[in-house]
Amino acid sequence: MIGEGYFSGSPAVIISFAGCNLHCSFCDSLHDDGTNMSLYQIVNEIKKYPKVDLVLLTGGEPAIFIDQDFIDAIKRTGKKIIIETNGTKKLPSGIDWVTLSPKHSFAGGDAAPVVLTECNELRVVYLGQDISQYAAIKADHRYLQPCYCEEKEMRNYILQSCINAVMANPNWSLSLQIQRIIPTE
Repeated sequence: MIGEGYFSGSPAVIISFAGCNLHCSFCDSLHDDGTNMSLYQIVNEIKKYPKVDLVLLTGGEPAIFIDQDFIDAIKRTGKKIIIETNGTKKLPSGIDWVTLSPKHSFAGGDAAPVVLTECNELRVVYLGQDISQYAAIKADHRYLQPCYCEEKEMRNYILQSCINAVMANPNWSLSLQIQRIIPTE
């Protein structure tokens, strides 16, 4: 199930890529965990879920691992492809939904410039930064998502700051990580 943004709560086959070209201090991706799979294995895994319409490419940074052949093979399964990207790499054609989550305003997130200027969904991890810096990005939907931290008091402070920012900027909506709210086991 997709846990964030526009498709939050929607069933999906989730392909998580380990590795990223940025080194954000708050990253929650498990870059050393997972199973290496060939494209053939990935396609066969996707086919195990015939009733699920969406395939989510996430990471890490999926754009450093995928190419046109990868996208074409996934498209042949009949699924719609969603990608969550930091926007520092150009994307192959055929992706149905682009979620751009730029990280250039964070420590470790400035290792590469954002090259994408348009997306379906702009989802910004919020720590209190000036959101006007994202005004030039053309997006159908804009989300602020509070940055998760382990310390409860700080987590609550960031959440309230994010809510205040959304209330002050009605062209933005709040995105919560439902995978952190609903236990998976």
